[in-house]
Amino acid sequence: MVGSLDFGRCPLASRIPTALWPVVDRPVLERLLVHLAEEGVNRAAICSNGDAPLLTQSFHSYDAIELQFLHEELSEGTAGCIRNAAETGQADELLLVFPASVVNPPRIDTLVSAHLAGKSGLTVMFNPGSGDGCLVGPTAGIYVCDRCVLEHIPEAGYFDIKENLIPEMLRSNKTIHAARLPNHAGNFRDRPGYLSALGAYLENASRLNAKLKLCTQTGSEKTWIAADATADPSVRTYGPVVIMGGAAISKGVVIFGPTIVGRNVNVGNDCVLVSSVLWDHARVGSNCEINKCVVDYHATVYSNTVVEEQSIPFKPASVLENAIGNAVEIAKNRAGGWSRAVQLQLCKINDKLPDCVQLHNREILLWLAGGLVLIGLLWSYWSGLAELWNIWQKSDEYSAGLLVPFLAVYVLWSRRREIAECRIRPSAWGIPAFLAAQGLRFFGLFFMYCSAERLSIVLSIAALVLLLFGRQVFRKVSTVLLFLFLTLPWPTRIQALVALPLQRWATSSAVFCLEMIGYDVFQEGNIIHAGQATVAVAEACNGLRMITAFFVISSLVALLVRRKRWEKLIIVALSLPIALLCNTVRLAVTAIAFTVVGGEYWEKIFHDFGGYAMMPLALAAVVAELWLLTRLTTEPTEQEAIVIKRQGDN
Repeated sequence: MVGSLDFGRCPLASRIPTALWPVVDRPVLERLLVHLAEEGVNRAAICSNGDAPLLTQSFHSYDAIELQFLHEELSEGTAGCIRNAAETGQADELLLVFPASVVNPPRIDTLVSAHLAGKSGLTVMFNPGSGDGCLVGPTAGIYVCDRCVLEHIPEAGYFDIKENLIPEMLRSNKTIHAARLPNHAGNFRDRPGYLSALGAYLENASRLNAKLKLCTQTGSEKTWIAADATADPSVRTYGPVVIMGGAAISKGVVIFGPTIVGRNVNVGNDCVLVSSVLWDHARVGSNCEINKCVVDYHATVYSNTVVEEQSIPFKPASVLENAIGNAVEIAKNRAGGWSRAVQLQLCKINDKLPDCVQLHNREILLWLAGGLVLIGLLWSYWSGLAELWNIWQKSDEYSAGLLVPFLAVYVLWSRRREIAECRIRPSAWGIPAFLAAQGLRFFGLFFMYCSAERLSIVLSIAALVLLLFGRQVFRKVSTVLLFLFLTLPWPTRIQALVALPLQRWATSSAVFCLEMIGYDVFQEGNIIHAGQATVAVAEACNGLRMITAFFVISSLVALLVRRKRWEKLIIVALSLPIALLCNTVRLAVTAIAFTVVGGEYWEKIFHDFGGYAMMPLALAAVVAELWLLTRLTTEPTEQEAIVIKRQGDN
């Protein structure tokens, strides 16, 4: 029983029937047919719903057993398959029913003996238990039945074994026998079942195809490799691993079994394969990690990709995708050529230096090249940086931006060991990113948008990091690059849109606080009348300065603490309400001070001191956030985790 294609639950099963999924060197259905032929079965009927042409094409020259292909236009159920198969064949005494996707089919005499011992018209075969105290596992999809079961199956229409046939036989006072197989049959319907069945097959396989031979040079005693397969001497395997003919495994690859690498599969440098199956002609780029996956025929896993517990189907490339792929490949080659040329020139310069100052590390040379590029970038953006400096010096709202570059350098220094572990590989993707940043700069210069030109500064730095040091370094410092955006002032239009609402909010919230503590307060626009004192809430007191400063503080804390990503996002997101709250407290305290003291000198002191006093309050709020998150997200102990797991299983 082949069944039909899956409907979206498993991408591979939606494209290829599970009966044709390979087990080492041949489809699983062919292995089943070979097993039946070796057990003395000379005739079999293959029932399918929609895949008969594909199955006929796959087994048209198979002579080991007489085959009949039964194609159902509409699904007639598993019992309907028994009816159709019995009608086309001889009057056999017993009918054996197998799912097409079974990796380790049991012996025929085992099935017949179990059926005869049960003395029933129908025997249902179960897999053995998983060893947790349950002797019987799920059904294996294998049935043994006498021809008498045909009396309970209608002549037409849908009829299932479990839902229809068995209840009908029980209503007729017939018995149903359940038997347990000595070993798991390895039946599967999707990717997890397929990988589990193959794992059991490789662990217990006493022999494999004669074209494969054991290889002990890769570190494992259970590694079978074809004579025409190539594996770099640095390749290491652990557990049962099969490498088929024509496969090419590059240097630095580590394979954890059970894993099967199909014919003509190409695996790039420094990849890790864990409990996966790569079908024929698949391609895996460099620095990839594939864990518990099935890679389709001709499918591609691009470099620097981590894939876990997925089916990776083949996607035919369109004309546009091919053009983009060719362009990217050309860009990579050009970037590699430029990188080698720069390294060559640096090496020549380095050789001319005295021995005491020569650099003998290639990565140090690349960092030196990056420093030279950074100097060129500073020279190119000198006027924009000077304008930023003036904004930091003159604007109260964005004065905190002056600290951001120094804080970013400190964060990078604190992460220096993690960054040093990253492999430096220049990425061609930095070229279009840098061109896009320069395009934004040209747009700002042409249309006189200073904010666009300033934005291109940070984008250019990020693009150059990607170009010179590669994706690994870029990912490691990406959060620091995002932190640099806090050096930039808001665009004028956005600041104008939020300034007036913030000013109104600050005034109204301060009035509310004063009323809550018993003051007789009267609000007139943005002016607060508290007793005999009058406090004017100027535009500079709208809280924007608090918001920008607190964003810097919260972002710095999020970069330095070792917490989960969602906790860091909460810390940054809460900086806005904390800033608004602190600004409200500052205005309320200032208004109270104006009712007590008089004179412009003392009023100015309280006004300025109130702003500085909010910084410790903000830090205390951030510390309280961290404490609260720690209390709310305390991980269970090992014993508690075991108890929780057992409760979930029950």
